[in-house]
Amino acid sequence: MRRQCSDPRRRETGSGPSVLTVTRRAWMARVAVALAALCFSSAWQISDSFAQIVSTPRELAIIRINVLDLLTREPSLPLPVRQRRDALWQYYQELGGELLWLGSRRPNEFLARLHDAASDGLDPKDYPSKQLASLAAAKATDDKRSLALVELYFSAAFLEYASDIRVGRFLPRQVDPNFFIEGRSIDQTEALKVLAGVDSLDLFFNAWQPADPRYAELRSALAVYRALAANGGWAAVPLGATLKPGMTDPRVPAIRARLMLTDGAGPPANDPQAYDGALVEAAKRFQARQGLESDGVIGASTIVSMNVPVQERIQSIVMAMERLRWMPEDLGKQYVIVNIAGFELRRVNGGSVEERMAVVVGKPYHRTPVFSDRIRYIEFNPYWNVPPAIALNEELPRLRTNPSALAAQGFEIVQGNQVIDPRSLDWSRYGGGNFPFQLRQRPGSNNALGSVKLMFPNPHNVYLHDSPARSLFSRNERAFSHGCIRLARPLELADQVLRAGGVSGWNKDRIDQVIASAKTTVVNLQEPLPVHITYLTAWVDGGAVNFRGDIYGHDAKLLAALDGKTIAW
Repeated sequence: MRRQCSDPRRRETGSGPSVLTVTRRAWMARVAVALAALCFSSAWQISDSFAQIVSTPRELAIIRINVLDLLTREPSLPLPVRQRRDALWQYYQELGGELLWLGSRRPNEFLARLHDAASDGLDPKDYPSKQLASLAAAKATDDKRSLALVELYFSAAFLEYASDIRVGRFLPRQVDPNFFIEGRSIDQTEALKVLAGVDSLDLFFNAWQPADPRYAELRSALAVYRALAANGGWAAVPLGATLKPGMTDPRVPAIRARLMLTDGAGPPANDPQAYDGALVEAAKRFQARQGLESDGVIGASTIVSMNVPVQERIQSIVMAMERLRWMPEDLGKQYVIVNIAGFELRRVNGGSVEERMAVVVGKPYHRTPVFSDRIRYIEFNPYWNVPPAIALNEELPRLRTNPSALAAQGFEIVQGNQVIDPRSLDWSRYGGGNFPFQLRQRPGSNNALGSVKLMFPNPHNVYLHDSPARSLFSRNERAFSHGCIRLARPLELADQVLRAGGVSGWNKDRIDQVIASAKTTVVNLQEPLPVHITYLTAWVDGGAVNFRGDIYGHDAKLLAALDGKTIAW
């Protein structure tokens, strides 16, 4: 759902349509009509400088009085102004805020920013640049009420852009129900107050954009890829037989040309068709950025990745910037972050990445949800309490055919306080709507959770845990779980999280001893550790832009929303 004001859930209380039902490009047309009626009753002429419209303190004071009167009495204010009436009143009246636009350079600076909105990963067509430009070109007039409306309209447009760049254009759950992120809003009055205290719009927006360093890195990467697009992007490399280092192939010049644009491939040393030396190293860098096996062997998957159009790469960067705007403003001094699309976990401390490890995430039909929480305790030698859906759909058929096999794997049945041997029941009598049991697996070498789970209790029943299926971590794409996140080095992370969570007296030796005891042991963190489950198909790592596949189709949904379309979930 398009974010129409700082609080998208707020409805317009007047006779007009609901805020939730009016698209931005529709109301821009309506605003143009309203401004024509209210602002251009005088014969305005084109002027070179918006700052020349008013010039004396007395004129500004009169306009400010009209601003307050409009906010109090005018029923036909343009919709963007009505949506922000309370915040505008707080700034202009309760805080005694100065006029921000009339008699200043800010309008032209704002128009320049809107014209260059693509640099922020936004769409210039979403903003009323033409209407604002018409107002900025107006010459001095005695109609102070119309000038007051111009002031308010600029402020409303500014707040729209400030909201989009800070917290995003959409409510996450309305774009995709697998994003369990609370929609945030900006403090509009504070934004106006901060603007009044800076010398330029660029200074404001540079400080106002998300503080996460990943956002600034993606913004810089976006500029690079837009420049590549402006120069025509790259030509497709033909498919063919697998190319290994040391071989020659007529496609090598095309590969070199492609990698020269993004991965530092230089000119050939000798034979232009020889695949060797620096070109192999450039290919390895490219493969690493795509999450492929970085062995320098160019097969079909590498060629397909090379041939992804530059515009699609730009879209991935824009999608990632939007999702970073959705994230909590304060991630925590120390935190754990999982990128589902990147199959990776990172532990961050004071802005520095102190741990990275591979993870396994949910299958496309068992998607790992996106949300933030706090790790509150760690459980060693855990039971696996099988979720009801898995018990009915996957384990019950096995119980019907061979309950002894499940019993041998450590499964047991719990009903109330009673533990029941799975072999003692007639499982043909049970099914959907008639399964009064909890199926669980005892701790041990076969346990699906392995030796440890890191818990942040949540309604999705998702957590971080060990896994006996170690071979899966050697794969490049790792979407194999029922939604939980499996860890490549769980005991190392458990040790680190205990220390980060303020728990004393624990180290690797003690963890090993507890696991060897086979006794279920729960350790509560003194300071719960933030954990963020994200979905980014583009990010910058060590100055290199990384891209991954859209395994859950989340990018496709967000791109459709940006185009005003919908996609079935």
